[in-house]
Amino acid sequence: MELQEPFDIEIGDIIYSVFPDEKDTYTIFKDGQEYIQIIKDTETSWLKLHPETGLPLFGMDEEVNLIGQKILSELGE
Repeated sequence: MELQEPFDIEIGDIIYSVFPDEKDTYTIFKDGQEYIQIIKDTETSWLKLHPETGLPLFGMDEEVNLIGQKILSELGE
């Protein structure tokens, strides 16, 4: 599987740059800075990854889920 090209998504008035990493894992940039890394958990749930360990952080994060949903719609899934 080849890596996808980075792309931008817009949520409200914020533009996020999405850089695909491994399968279902994305590094998100906001305002030109590395912001968060997220991973798809289920079809509707996304998790933020701990910046140092790379382990999923469980807990509802509305922004992470919004970004994840937008990524899926952008990829046409």
